[in-house]
Amino acid sequence: MSSLFGMSSLFGMSNPFGMLGATMKNLCEILIKSLMILSLATGMSVSSYGQAAPIAQDGEPANAKANPTVPAHRAFGASIFGGEFANQSFVGFNPSYEISVGDKISLQMWGGFEFAGDVSVDAQGNIFIPKVGPVAVQSVRNQDLNQVVADAVGTVFRKNVGVYASLGGAEPVKVFVTGFVKQAGLFAGHSSDSVLFFLDAAGGIDPLRGSFLDVKVLRAGREIQSVNLYDFILTGALPSFQIADGDTIVVRPVLSRAAVLGDVENQNAFEFAAKEITAAELLKLARPKPQATHVRISRNNRTKTEVDYIAIDAVLPETIYPGDVLEVVSDKLQGTISVRVEGEHNSAQEFIMSYGATLGQLLSKVRFGANAQRDAVQLLRTSVKERQKETLDAQLRALEASVLTARSKTSAEAELRQREAELILQWVERARNVEPKGQVSLGSASSVDEILLEQGDIIRIPRTSNLVMVHGDVLFPSAMAFQTGSTIENYIEQAGGFTQSRSASNVLILHRDGSFDKVSKRQLKGKGIILYPGDEIFVLPRVQTKSFQLAQDIITIFYQLALSAGVVLRL
Repeated sequence: MSSLFGMSSLFGMSNPFGMLGATMKNLCEILIKSLMILSLATGMSVSSYGQAAPIAQDGEPANAKANPTVPAHRAFGASIFGGEFANQSFVGFNPSYEISVGDKISLQMWGGFEFAGDVSVDAQGNIFIPKVGPVAVQSVRNQDLNQVVADAVGTVFRKNVGVYASLGGAEPVKVFVTGFVKQAGLFAGHSSDSVLFFLDAAGGIDPLRGSFLDVKVLRAGREIQSVNLYDFILTGALPSFQIADGDTIVVRPVLSRAAVLGDVENQNAFEFAAKEITAAELLKLARPKPQATHVRISRNNRTKTEVDYIAIDAVLPETIYPGDVLEVVSDKLQGTISVRVEGEHNSAQEFIMSYGATLGQLLSKVRFGANAQRDAVQLLRTSVKERQKETLDAQLRALEASVLTARSKTSAEAELRQREAELILQWVERARNVEPKGQVSLGSASSVDEILLEQGDIIRIPRTSNLVMVHGDVLFPSAMAFQTGSTIENYIEQAGGFTQSRSASNVLILHRDGSFDKVSKRQLKGKGIILYPGDEIFVLPRVQTKSFQLAQDIITIFYQLALSAGVVLRL
């Protein structure tokens, strides 16, 4: 409860509620149009291929009609082209590199004849060594280069001349990249650079239209190499060959694709070369999670969409066709649930209960502490928390709409409303950051023991308290000792009294079991409502505005904040 009281630090701005309203007409129209554009841009929901709009990939919307065999899901392998290959040119000092025309070789000779410098491989594939003449080095492997040059020098200088030759730099080349890439063009690199360097320089393969299995390297119009990028992605294997100046890299059209979604490590659209593939091959790429039990197959390549639902072990030999979508699911009956118990007890922190267990069955297993307040057990539930958050967000959106759509009759009124609207919108943003507790009200239940438990429930057993807390729109929000016979009004006076007039404030009593009472003026003096140790008194501020509906909206949000999160935000 102390942490709950600490939320009063959010009571930041202390402006009075006399300035509430809307903004100018022109500003309203601009904001409303902006909100409409945002909702249209981000509000589209996607269910499955063939049933909803495709998911945008890399900033571009999918076009299912352009290629009906491509599922509207991210292509496997698209993530490897992020600029990292293009940022690192490989100069080619690996032992198996073959010397090419244009390469530079660093040559050192000493002893009876001295020479130090770089020599280039000419168009005939030779380097020229002074006093020795041309030496053929084209297609010589890097690891054999020194020996080849030393043997050639040895034919002229048989003694007293040392030789050391090394590759100084690979040949600069320019390569055409075309086909289904994001940005075709002519790109500079080195003959030792891999095909990945040039593909990345072109922005990578178009994930919607390009093939990751069928990348061709052409030289003088003839195919010299075919590259399957799945081999590189899955095993690191990449064909070893050298790029030459003027080569062309062509990314062919995508072959066939089927998507795998759901309980898998890799949710992607996978490409395959044949007209069909087995489910076992696809699932090997997708890697189902351990909890997966069944596969739902949406057959999108037929005249009518059909769905198969098969156990994961039995689905392996199933034939999958282009355009099919496999959704891996965990279809298990709920056996047990985990419930956490916190607070004043001497039992285990975690209880494993059978599905359908009740709160009463759990509490019968709990050993209460000496200071536990048994009649104030609290139930915190994730689903309730999510629902409270949704309700609060909906109310805040409605308040924003009220502020942005109000009209003004005069320019002076419009200016005033603009300032008021800015104040309210700032408050709305702060209210959006409040997280509800998800507490279930147990005080009004006819039988608490019969409440069914859910997975992830938290049972909090509070410690017996002799305090009553007063917070909200009072001068000194604080906790004070419980006093038998004291009225609500007495506690509020001890907290400094109302910051506004007594008649204009709204008061709530929140009991520890989650139940609450709304206090009338008559009940402030102790008639009809009984206070208990541990209760909280919320004084909600007055709302003064020309718009009755706007005032009601704000009051409703105040109640929601106080009851679901134990917070009252002030403007």
